[in-house]
Amino acid sequence: MPRADFYLIDKPRFREQPLLLVCELAKRAFAADLPTLVLVRDMAQAEALDDLLWSFDPDEYLPHQIAGMDEDEDEAPVLIAAPESDPAPRPLLINLRDDAPAGAFDRVLEVVPADPAARGPLRERWKHYQSLGFDLKKYDM
Repeated sequence: MPRADFYLIDKPRFREQPLLLVCELAKRAFAADLPTLVLVRDMAQAEALDDLLWSFDPDEYLPHQIAGMDEDEDEAPVLIAAPESDPAPRPLLINLRDDAPAGAFDRVLEVVPADPAARGPLRERWKHYQSLGFDLKKYDM
């Protein structure tokens, strides 16, 4: 059964830098050998996440790249996709966009902003995943 996990930003370090939570989730996926696709809102967010993935963990390099930048993107364990790119689906998807992702995947991770006013689209996605028969879980981070 496909699964959707909602991660609610709670800790101060994630409130200040929400993309740090995305880095942590990508790091866990890499450790579990799960190819991961990160759907970002725009190229600016893709570049910010790319920069952060280089520097967030001084002891470990997390292999990643932005879709459409290199020919060997299928080899990258973590692929960052802006809306204008159309990469192949992967087993794990981290969604930072307002819309629910289309396509087939085993598991989707949703990052929920700390600001309650920004949570409207996430409630809609929760209902959408529920209607598709996903197993839903919520975590406070």
